[in-house]
Amino acid sequence: MKNVRVIFMGTPDFSLKPLELLINMCNVVLVVTKEDAYVGRKKVLTESPIALLAHQNNIPVFKPHSIKKEYQKILDYQPDLIVTCAYGKIIPKVLIDYPKYGCINIHASLLPKYRGSAPIQWALINGDNETGITLMYMDEFMDTGDIIAKSVYKIEDSDDIGTLHDKLSMMGTKLLEDNLNEIISGNVKRIKQNDNDATLAPMITREMEDIDFNLPVKSVYNKIRAFSPWPLSKTIINNEEIKIIKSHYTNEKSIVGKLYVTKNSLGIGCLDGIIYFDIIKPVGKKEMPIKNYLNGKKFN
Repeated sequence: MKNVRVIFMGTPDFSLKPLELLINMCNVVLVVTKEDAYVGRKKVLTESPIALLAHQNNIPVFKPHSIKKEYQKILDYQPDLIVTCAYGKIIPKVLIDYPKYGCINIHASLLPKYRGSAPIQWALINGDNETGITLMYMDEFMDTGDIIAKSVYKIEDSDDIGTLHDKLSMMGTKLLEDNLNEIISGNVKRIKQNDNDATLAPMITREMEDIDFNLPVKSVYNKIRAFSPWPLSKTIINNEEIKIIKSHYTNEKSIVGKLYVTKNSLGIGCLDGIIYFDIIKPVGKKEMPIKNYLNGKKFN
């Protein structure tokens, strides 16, 4: 397969393992990724993880501002196969139609469920029992193409966005590896998606980080783990913004919004229970166990 010319399109850490696989198995002639972004409190202009991996392997990197207008450079590399994974932009039809082996995508859900940019987060927010990876041919619409294969993962109650992200990245890489020969040989049995079963996974916004304690306590717990370790859900306690890293809950009777404080624990009442914070990060401070935060604190 080393004679197969592959262009890889991806941006975040989630895309690293699939790119590593393709570098080992094929001839990756170009990596396409998003433009450099300002990162951290000091706003340092930083290349994407995918760009850094490409540089390490002496692979050319292209960062189009508008891929819809700047696609000719990609075509100039004459790809036999285009693989996308969390690239973050809509691929124009002219690119999708060009490679003889197709343009395929690794998507972190069991399509047609959770089409869109944040499928892992929404699976956790909604308290799903399972999620997985779909390997699919791309078309001109968002995550609507024919399915090549799926891999299912049973979500554990302890999973958060960090653990689920890493597990699904590994699963996506394995699914690609298991099906690459069939894709190149043309032996794939394409499965049409049922649009009637489709749901969306829209982008996560900063406004969604705020915790609503009027919800059932399990829903609050699910949201906290869907946002941990990034970007972190938050609330206000004694006029101080607190970000939540880890929590647990009980179904004991409570009053919505009431603080339940002991020497070593802090909880807030929800619709049908209490959410207890285990590890938190006050704004401008390092993360800490809740008992450290409570030292010297007074609550009304």
